[in-house]
Amino acid sequence: MNKSDIFSDGFWHNNTVFAQLLGMCPLLGVTTSAENGFWMGAATILVLIGSNLVVSMVRGVIPKNVRIPAYITIIAAFVTVVEMAMNAWMHEMYLVLGLFIPLIVVNCAILGRAEAFASKNSVSDSFVDAIAIGTGFTFALLLLGGVREILGQGELFGFAVFGASYPDVLMFILPPGAFIALGFILAAINIFNGYLKRRSEKRSNAAKPALATLAAEVSAVEISS
Repeated sequence: MNKSDIFSDGFWHNNTVFAQLLGMCPLLGVTTSAENGFWMGAATILVLIGSNLVVSMVRGVIPKNVRIPAYITIIAAFVTVVEMAMNAWMHEMYLVLGLFIPLIVVNCAILGRAEAFASKNSVSDSFVDAIAIGTGFTFALLLLGGVREILGQGELFGFAVFGASYPDVLMFILPPGAFIALGFILAAINIFNGYLKRRSEKRSNAAKPALATLAAEVSAVEISS
């Protein structure tokens, strides 16, 4: 698998949220705004990059029977670094995200990539995989946070979208609104993926007659020669 395939698989086809439905706790808990979703995603990307790189580098020296505790320890170390950095330089956002930052340690997507990919592939491929999974997760957080912020407050990143007269819809800021918005987003993505699949099948079917004709011409040339 080349690096472009690794990226497209991690970002879209095998997206942590839209395809695997993992990481629901931070997805539903912090996405009251697009900004919260972005910074939660950024923290997750940093942890993913660090843990994937280290796991890939030491995969040959970790005994198989203790690999999961070792991976969790590596992930926890990077989560601690990210948490302390946010507390020092982004204290207000650190307070907003709160407990969800240390909970990155138990995010199934991060441990899953360490076990399923980084422990079996090169450092460069593991880096690309971390970027793909991290940006895909951040995209999901940003999308849901943006939808909830727009529908709930009529704003996006704090800027008014519908004007001051827009009536706040509190439901989309509260947890039930997160489930409703996520449901509609997943439905839209499934429709879009279905469209892409049908278009790919049409192209494949259209190419079959041309390939059959080409094969027949090649066979005729070989017979005549």
